[in-house]
Amino acid sequence: MDITQSASMPTPQALRVAKLQRVQDFLFHTITQFFAVSVLIALLGIIISLLINAWPALNTFGLGFFFTQEWDVVNGEFGGLIAIYGTVVTSVIALLIAVPLSFGIAVFLTELCPGSLRRPLGTAVELLAAVPSIIYGMFGLFIFAPLFAEYVQPALAATLGKIPGLGILFSGAFNGIGILCAGLILAMMILPFIASVMRDVFEIVPPVLKESAYGIGCTTWEVVRNVVLPYTKAGVIGGVMLGLGRALGETMAVTFVIGNAHRLSPSLFAPGTSIASTLANEFGEAEAGSHLSSLYVLGLALFIITFIVLASAKWMLNNMEKKQGLKT
Repeated sequence: MDITQSASMPTPQALRVAKLQRVQDFLFHTITQFFAVSVLIALLGIIISLLINAWPALNTFGLGFFFTQEWDVVNGEFGGLIAIYGTVVTSVIALLIAVPLSFGIAVFLTELCPGSLRRPLGTAVELLAAVPSIIYGMFGLFIFAPLFAEYVQPALAATLGKIPGLGILFSGAFNGIGILCAGLILAMMILPFIASVMRDVFEIVPPVLKESAYGIGCTTWEVVRNVVLPYTKAGVIGGVMLGLGRALGETMAVTFVIGNAHRLSPSLFAPGTSIASTLANEFGEAEAGSHLSSLYVLGLALFIITFIVLASAKWMLNNMEKKQGLKT
């Protein structure tokens, strides 16, 4: 064997190192794959558990459970329409209020805020996200609700309540607690989450893109609308979905201020209930049978609502990407 051929052959030590690297890669691949698959297994376990425990109520009441208002524990008649209605309406109210405010906060922090204020304001927004939900609930019940009943509800009834068709949403007694109050508290809770995500994704926009837009005479709003938002649309929608997910599943804060009444009213001032608050109030005391099984059906309904929301967001993102591809 000549010197050139012997020099090109790997040494025993190099072979051992290469073998060790292959083993390490295999272990790393296997472990990370297990972590990923475990999420799917947990999800399937949750679905199966909900279906098994909800089946007795579904077998008794059928799909009409989701469209029935009755919730009578004494007589064993259950329907989930009121709780589903309360969950959806309070979450929609929260999004309608929180998303524009979060967008404004994120734009100000990334585009307009002086450098000396950017860090303190950003930290304040992040601290709001760390406040426990029960604190929001106590604030809503003992501080916000009385002020809301004394000042805000009369003002809404005197203005929006006078509009034909729309007025029915702002009619009724000024109790403070109710669907609208719960939606406002939820808006306070999800606002820091959405604002933090929007701020973070706005900051990853390459400065050269924004500088180029400013260089050709674009205003700040034009830069945000035509450069920042198209570049970060996936992150923005992800932040909104994160906030919506918390709004849909929020328990303690909503339980404090929604009124926990199994009544369906068109007025946003009226007390109501949500899926999460119903589960929190009744799950611990529910007896085995139709009552407990109906609570599991409500949990299944919440899961289905969340799945529909996430699937819709994914579908919307895919359509936006297709349209952008066609334009380019």
